[in-house]
Amino acid sequence: MQLWDIYHSEIPAFLAEAANTAAMQRLNDVGMNCGCEYTKFPLFANIEPYSRYDHSMGVALIVWHFTEDKAQAMAGLLHDISTPAFAHVIDFLHGDHMTQESTEQGTENVIRGSAELCEVLHRCGLAVENVTDYHLYPIADNDSPKLSADRLEYTLGNGVNYGIIKREEAAALYGDLTDGENECGETELVFKHAEIARAFADVALECSKIYVADSDRYAMQSLAELLKCAIENGILSETDLYLQEQTIIAKLQQSPLAERWECFCNYSEIICSEMPTEDGVWLSVPAKKRSIDPYIMGVGRASEIFSDFREQLCKFRESAQDYWMRAR
Repeated sequence: MQLWDIYHSEIPAFLAEAANTAAMQRLNDVGMNCGCEYTKFPLFANIEPYSRYDHSMGVALIVWHFTEDKAQAMAGLLHDISTPAFAHVIDFLHGDHMTQESTEQGTENVIRGSAELCEVLHRCGLAVENVTDYHLYPIADNDSPKLSADRLEYTLGNGVNYGIIKREEAAALYGDLTDGENECGETELVFKHAEIARAFADVALECSKIYVADSDRYAMQSLAELLKCAIENGILSETDLYLQEQTIIAKLQQSPLAERWECFCNYSEIICSEMPTEDGVWLSVPAKKRSIDPYIMGVGRASEIFSDFREQLCKFRESAQDYWMRAR
C-alpha cells in the first residue's frame, strides 16, 4: 500500500540508495498494523499489505517535497529503522503501551551498526548524528496533536487502506498542504483551506478510533503475551524481535505454541463485559489515543473553528477503555 507518487513525483537517488540497504529492506516485512492484519477481525481482514518500509519512504518523500533538505528527508526515511517485528506490540510486551515510545529506541545504534548505510550517508555528505533523530525537524515530527510528515503519511495511508477515503481524495487533501507557521510561530504542515482541513481531521479521527478499537487493543495485547511466552520458553529471544515478521511466525508455527498462534489468527469477533467470566481469555487493555488537530494557515486549529469536530475529538479522548474483552 503506497502513496509515494502522491507525495513527490520521483524518489531522489540518495533516498533510493539508502532504502536499498539491508537495514531498511527488513522493514518490508514489518507491518503498519502491528499484527492485527494476521487476524480475521473485520477491520483488518481485507486491508492491503502496508509495511514500515512503505511508510518510511512515504515520510521521506513528504519531508523532501516540503523542505528539499537531505538531512531532514534522510531522518524521515530512517525514523523507523529500529522498529521490531509487529511494531507497537512490543510496546505492549515491555509495558509501554500507554506512551508507545520503547520501539523508537535504538535508531542510532542500528544506523551506526550498518556499514552499508553509513557508506551511503558518507557519499551524501551527511553525518550520522544529523539523521538519527527526526524529532529535530518539525516537518518530519512534532508533538501531538500537530501535523507532521509522520502523522500525515500514516493517516493518508491507513485512510485509504481502511476504505475511509479513496486514493484521489488523499491526493486532494495532500495538495492543500504547505509548510507554514502555526499559532506558536513554529514550522508545521498546515492547510490552506478550512474545509479541506476539516475533511482531513475527520479522516484522522476515524483512523484514531481504529487504532484503539476493541479488536486492535485485544489483538496487540494477546500477541504481546504470546511473544512473552515464546521468549520465556526459549522459542524466541529478544534479539529475534528485530528479525522479519515471517521469520518469527515460522518459529512460532514450528513450536509448541503453534496452536496458540493459529487461534490468534482466527480471531474474528470481540465480546465485551463489565466483568470477566470463566469462559475464554479476558483482557482489559488501555492504549494510547493518537489524535491530530490540523492547523489552517492564519486561522487556527480545526477544533477551534468547527465546534462539532471539537466535540467529537473530546468524546474520543474521553472514551472509556476500562471494560473487559475476549476474542473468539
